[in-house]
Amino acid sequence: MRPLLKIMAALLLVFLSIFLAGQLFGILTIDKVQSLLETARQIDPAYIFGAVVILLLLDIILSVPTLATTLLAGYFLGFPLGAAAAFTGLTLAMLVGYGLSRQYGHRAIGFLIKDETERTQMAEAFARNGPAMIMLARAAPMVPEVTACMAGVTRMPLLRYLTFFALGTVPYVGIAAYAGSVSTWDDPQPAIFTALGLYAILWVGWVLYQRREKRNKRLNPFP
Repeated sequence: MRPLLKIMAALLLVFLSIFLAGQLFGILTIDKVQSLLETARQIDPAYIFGAVVILLLLDIILSVPTLATTLLAGYFLGFPLGAAAAFTGLTLAMLVGYGLSRQYGHRAIGFLIKDETERTQMAEAFARNGPAMIMLARAAPMVPEVTACMAGVTRMPLLRYLTFFALGTVPYVGIAAYAGSVSTWDDPQPAIFTALGLYAILWVGWVLYQRREKRNKRLNPFP
């Protein structure tokens, strides 16, 4: 498990650095996302769908505020079109991360983990824990990008990765986009409560998963 945590910590550090740089220079703040979607609506409402997809596709490199963008997608496009746009963008972003990591990630892994046995242990640990990590990744910023890269670098089959990704992401974007569609600037409470509720549910799921893993480890210390 330690090699897996080492690689995930390194990936988190990379994405955190990108996020902090984005915040420092104000590249894609929530206000800018809202402004971009407003501009797209003024030009042609049909452009909003494409704008949402592109914004969320950029999440793999620019740490776009995913939940806020999904809520805004629901507000501007309604439900279910806003959910479809958000899911399309997030899926493309994760496929980019998965594909690049699958193709080139072994070089970084070889640099960070010299021992072949430890690299094997890392892949095995992600094979065991990866599905839950992928499904619950939306509990925290940057974790979805990290799990996409880990799935690629450990060569998890693409269909397997997409299945767990969809199980975690479809409900997330569906609920968020619907909340955005029934919210207004004068009454943003549905969006606010939905955001808080989504994070609470995901964190509870993560805590329950950790407890189950600890119990299984006590019962079977030599898997």
